[in-house]
Amino acid sequence: MSAKEILEWAAILLILLGSIISVISALGLIRLPDVYTRSHAASKSSTLAVLVSLLGAFIYFWFHDGYVSIRLVLGIIFVFITAPVAGHLICRAAYRARVPLAKGSGDDELKPILFAGESLQVADKEVEEDKKFE
Repeated sequence: MSAKEILEWAAILLILLGSIISVISALGLIRLPDVYTRSHAASKSSTLAVLVSLLGAFIYFWFHDGYVSIRLVLGIIFVFITAPVAGHLICRAAYRARVPLAKGSGDDELKPILFAGESLQVADKEVEEDKKFE
């Protein structure tokens, strides 16, 4: 086996690995209980899946065709920067809109800090009312 064939197989395996991670991410979006954990599954694992797939495509085109794609490099950088930020902003907006945490999430340490100006009893009452609609 030549070095070119080995790198082609490495690129194929990277693209396959990216596809597998993407399927696992989709399962996480279906199975996880609340917006916070779903956002985590969507942003973290999907980012990794896209990065691995694009890296595999970059390696394939570089060593098979001798073509260095600036678009793929820019795509990798763009996804690496924007996807985690978007996931964070979705979680932040959901928290500020008082979307309740899943039952097994643990203590909410941010609530007393973020909603200190409001009465905590009012905030707790609103959360209890939101749980009635679940």
